[in-house]
Amino acid sequence: MPKLPRISGEEAVRVFQRAGWNVARQCGSHVVPVRPGTIYTLSFPLHEALGPGLLRDQIRKAGLSVAEFVALL
Repeated sequence: MPKLPRISGEEAVRVFQRAGWNVARQCGSHVVPVRPGTIYTLSFPLHEALGPGLLRDQIRKAGLSVAEFVALL
């Protein structure tokens, strides 16, 4: 399994957009992507570096593996 990269919130939003998620709204410094047909909404703070636990949780909710996420990066 590849190592989880340290990326910013903006980079994470772009990767999830490539995976089919659309930005529904932005509330302050948090962007909320959604995808039709899923029960989850994701939330990313627009920080310089996301914490590994938050990123791993969002990848899991999106139904991706870390390898698939890194490939989209």
